[in-house]
Amino acid sequence: MGDAGVHPHRAALGAGRLAGHLRGLFVGPNEDVRGIIERDETPMEKEIVHPHRVDFEFSDIFYFCRKGFEAIVEDEVTQRFSSEELVSWNLLTRTNVNFHYISLRLTIVWVIGVIVRYCFLLPLRITLAAIGITSMIVGTTIVGQLPNSSVKNYLSEVVHLTCSRILVRALSGTIHYHNKENKPQKGGICVANHTSPIDAIILTNDGCYAMVGQVHGGLMGVIQRATVRACPHVWFERSEVKDRHLVTKRLREHVADKNKLPILIFPEGTCINNTSVMMFKKGSFEIGGTIYPVAIKYDPQFGDAFWNSSKYNIVSYLLRIMTSWAIVCNVWYMPPMVRQEGEDAVQFANRVRSAIARQGGLTELPWDGGLKRAKVKDTFREEQQKNFSKMLVRNGSVGSLSAGTESD
Repeated sequence: MGDAGVHPHRAALGAGRLAGHLRGLFVGPNEDVRGIIERDETPMEKEIVHPHRVDFEFSDIFYFCRKGFEAIVEDEVTQRFSSEELVSWNLLTRTNVNFHYISLRLTIVWVIGVIVRYCFLLPLRITLAAIGITSMIVGTTIVGQLPNSSVKNYLSEVVHLTCSRILVRALSGTIHYHNKENKPQKGGICVANHTSPIDAIILTNDGCYAMVGQVHGGLMGVIQRATVRACPHVWFERSEVKDRHLVTKRLREHVADKNKLPILIFPEGTCINNTSVMMFKKGSFEIGGTIYPVAIKYDPQFGDAFWNSSKYNIVSYLLRIMTSWAIVCNVWYMPPMVRQEGEDAVQFANRVRSAIARQGGLTELPWDGGLKRAKVKDTFREEQQKNFSKMLVRNGSVGSLSAGTESD
């Protein structure tokens, strides 16, 4: 292959680099262990490209090997779809996977906690939840019979707020709202990070919103049909959800009416474990109007609010929530944001996501939450291949390879 051949000393240097990379996967600088792996965030262009290089080196593959090892040991996406592991046990069912029997005293305390949570708190919470749901259905059905007027809107807000607060009490919710001067206004769009189905209840405990979602059956369907009579929620049939133009049209019509409640949207599209914020779908940011970002951060010491829908159905999840100690969280209302001139929907979505992540102390990730149930698209791998090939072309490797092949 001429100049394109693999030199022995380069292979040896590459092997040394790989050994250093493998060590960095598990042990940080100065032998301090820092989590499962110690990641090197050096971009591919800086790590692979060296001055005066004009050809391919065998050691180039070790950058991709290390990235592969990192993903196998602990990728940054999959872990966002499992419950956040706590440093210390909170006496709930979910503990560290390596937890073992420690002492008789701790076991007795745990048993007492189980009795309190299941024999006293759970029946009381179920009773409050039943009262809240029944009041919501009956109250909105009655209000829905009234003609459209300011009185109907006022009564609808009273019913929604009252019932939402009863449901929050059913979860022993302790919620701290910050910067209330930035609360979403009518005719706007409220976007928030998504951890749990109760996110909506957490927000409606402090204000009324128009919900957006798919029509369901069963008890959820009964609630949807009752509430839509009293409040302009936006429910879509299953066949309509895939029609992006129809969805966008109905949302724009809602936002255009400044007398209607702000729309509440969770643009991640799935529940994340409250440690990070993943990619926001751009559809919510193509509608127009004012965006009111909201950051929600739960305290896992008192209860795990994250819904792992791949592991628990909604009934099992609600049972876990209602047998926890409490639901404690902070909600930050952030200044309204509008789309800037020359900014497309994706850039606007990323800017809002970054603001929410900073405020909530969450990790910002560019990955699509759809990876929770789908495989990584081939385009991601192809993008890495294209970037590497561009580097070779830019540094003259392709020309060197061609010359070497012709000389052979």
